[in-house]
Amino acid sequence: MAFLETLIRLFTEHGYIAVFVVLLMSGFGIPLPEDISLVAGGVIAGLGYADVHVMAVVGLAGVLIGDVVMFLTGRYFGNRVLRWRWVSYVLTPRRYAKVQHKYARYGSRLMFVARFLPGLRTAIYITAGMSRRVSFAQFLFFDGLAAAISVPFWVYLGYFGAENHQWLVAWVKRGESVVLVGALLLIGLVAWFWWRRKGRAHARLRALRAHRAKRQAQPHDPTH
Repeated sequence: MAFLETLIRLFTEHGYIAVFVVLLMSGFGIPLPEDISLVAGGVIAGLGYADVHVMAVVGLAGVLIGDVVMFLTGRYFGNRVLRWRWVSYVLTPRRYAKVQHKYARYGSRLMFVARFLPGLRTAIYITAGMSRRVSFAQFLFFDGLAAAISVPFWVYLGYFGAENHQWLVAWVKRGESVVLVGALLLIGLVAWFWWRRKGRAHARLRALRAHRAKRQAQPHDPTH
C-alpha cells in the first residue's frame, strides 16, 4: 500500500505533529484515510520513532478536534456553509440526502456510527451541527465513545504490525468491519452489565419496601 508507506516516511521525519495535522485535515473532509493515518502512526511507534501510548493520545486529539470543528461549523454558520466551495465538495446533494435518511433511522446515535462511515463522516458532522437536532453534549459523547474505541485499535494495530506490512495491509482492509462489530459487542456487553446491575438494585429496593410494608401492617402490641 503505497499511501501507507508515504505516511510512514512523513511521520518518521516529522513525528507527532505530522500525525496530528494529517488527522485534522482528514476530519476537514480532505481525502486522507483516517484509519491508514492512525496505522502509520502506530507503525513508527513500533519502529521506535515514537511512544505508542502518546501516539494514541495524539491520534485521539487530532480526530476529535477535527470532528468538533466540523460540527461547530455547521452549528454556527447553518445553511450558509452549503455555499462554501469546499463544503459543497464534501456535502454533495446526494450525500446530504443519504445523511438525512440515516438520521431518520439512527437519530443521535448516528454520531457513533459515523466514525465507521469514512465517506460520510464529515458530511454527517456538518449536517448534525446545521440541523440542531443533536446537542453538543450528545455529539461529543457518541463521537468520543466511538473514537475511544477505533483510534487505539488502529494505532496499536500499526504498532504490532510494524515489522510485517503484508499482515498489516490485510488487517487494514478488513479493519473497519472488525472495529464496528467489536464496538457494538463491547457496548452491548456494557449495556447488559448495566441493565443487570440496575435490575438487581431495583430488586433489592422492592424487597426493602415489601419488608417495611409488612412490618407496618403487623398489629401493634400495647404491652411493649
